[in-house]
Amino acid sequence: MATIAADAPPLAGPNHRAVLTVCAMVATLMQALDSTIANVALPYMQGSLSTTSDQVTWVLTSYIVAAAIMTAPVGWISARFGRKNFILVCLAGFTVASMLCGVAQNLTQMVLFRLAQGMFGAALVPLSQAIMLDLYPIEQRGSAMAMWGMGVMVGPILGPTLGGYLTDVYDWRWVFFINLPFGLLSIAGIVLFLDDTERDSKLTFDWTGFAALSLGIGALQLMLDRGEHLDWFSSAEILTETVLCMLGLYLFLVHVRLAEKPFIPPRIFRDVNFSAGFLVMFAIGMVLLASSALLAPYLQTLAGYPVRQAGLLMAPRGVGTMIAMLIAGRLSNKVDPRLLMLLGLAALATSLWEMTAWTPDVAASTLIRVTMLQGFGLGFVFIPLQVIAFATLPPELRTDGTALFSLVRNVGSAIGISVTSFLLAQNTQIMHAQIGEAVTPFNRLLHAEGAFFAWNSGYAGGLATLNREITRQAMAIAYIDDFKLMLWVCLPTAALLLLMRRPWTSAPTDTGHAVLD
Repeated sequence: MATIAADAPPLAGPNHRAVLTVCAMVATLMQALDSTIANVALPYMQGSLSTTSDQVTWVLTSYIVAAAIMTAPVGWISARFGRKNFILVCLAGFTVASMLCGVAQNLTQMVLFRLAQGMFGAALVPLSQAIMLDLYPIEQRGSAMAMWGMGVMVGPILGPTLGGYLTDVYDWRWVFFINLPFGLLSIAGIVLFLDDTERDSKLTFDWTGFAALSLGIGALQLMLDRGEHLDWFSSAEILTETVLCMLGLYLFLVHVRLAEKPFIPPRIFRDVNFSAGFLVMFAIGMVLLASSALLAPYLQTLAGYPVRQAGLLMAPRGVGTMIAMLIAGRLSNKVDPRLLMLLGLAALATSLWEMTAWTPDVAASTLIRVTMLQGFGLGFVFIPLQVIAFATLPPELRTDGTALFSLVRNVGSAIGISVTSFLLAQNTQIMHAQIGEAVTPFNRLLHAEGAFFAWNSGYAGGLATLNREITRQAMAIAYIDDFKLMLWVCLPTAALLLLMRRPWTSAPTDTGHAVLD
């Protein structure tokens, strides 16, 4: 049976619409950029903040987890206090927190300021998407989502490139200072041109459900971040965090099912397109940031590229995404979005499959070709996914829907980074031990002329050089295992396309546009 969702007319004329589109894209781009812009600067932060390599990754995960948790109440806060006031507070808070990150003097300050940045930035993506959906009629939404999606998808991809340039030319602190002019620009445009939405002063918030969800997500992230360092379930802390995670998520699901007015309305998941898209977004979130977080240290640590060149080599990924989004935005209303998503998933899987054959000596031309293909695949999945997932969703659930999409993308990203990071460390140790088993006085290969002089274990220098080479080879294999994991995350999502139904638009009526499925 067809599902009909009435659609409100656009909220702004063409002139104001263009300005607000720029403001929405700037807000989205700032939040998305900051999820990865610090990737290539982490080694420099590690020295400045006097911390270890595993602790400095909290700079990334603290931001993502805070954004994930605070995405949940976005719909309620927007309805209770008005969308305009809410996004202005978030933009101002995000900009101030960015400045504080830039002046942080130790890891504790940095993590606290990144938590604040993530909390204020959590609402920027869903509110910007909701603004874009309300600004444009249904027949123009494919192109509108393509413009908006460039910030969401290109931001994390180009983040390392911009971060590498700023770190190399200026200082790592500039990866945070760069937000100031863009934050002020977006604030000015929204103050002048955005009309506020209606407010419901009697609307109450489901603090019980929010607390349970926050407990579950926070405990899960702590478990994943600290598990490798504390030897997993042999640690009382990890066991406690695991129990709290399971308890929080269980209580949240039960509460959503039984509560009279939960902050996430259960009926939103009755929309098959939205529910299937929700799962696809989780998988894409895992691959989007995890692949970027892996590629930056791969290029610097294994391939030996300097920070600026490593950032530039990651730029083709963003170029591929932008090209794909422009094409997909134009085709989304003409071609079945499911076919476009299938093409994107095929390109993404192909790029990950090729990455499983990489070595530290991979050619720059291969890097460019494969990363551009990967970006192309991400872009071809993301835009049609936005169109099809929200096509049949009632307008009153749209802000909740965009918040949930941001929530699941952030959770997927945090889990993806944590899982691939601990697997990289663990598999490097395992492979180092296995390769080391063959390093004996009876291995004839080590008696060859070149190997004997370079890796002679009879003196300290040769032994250290041999150990570095074993570590290098072990790490290369561990990276391949991570690329394989992301490939297996990507492939099953194609089956979810079978659950989605193609949306189509009818002619406008007196009550607005109708979306039929």
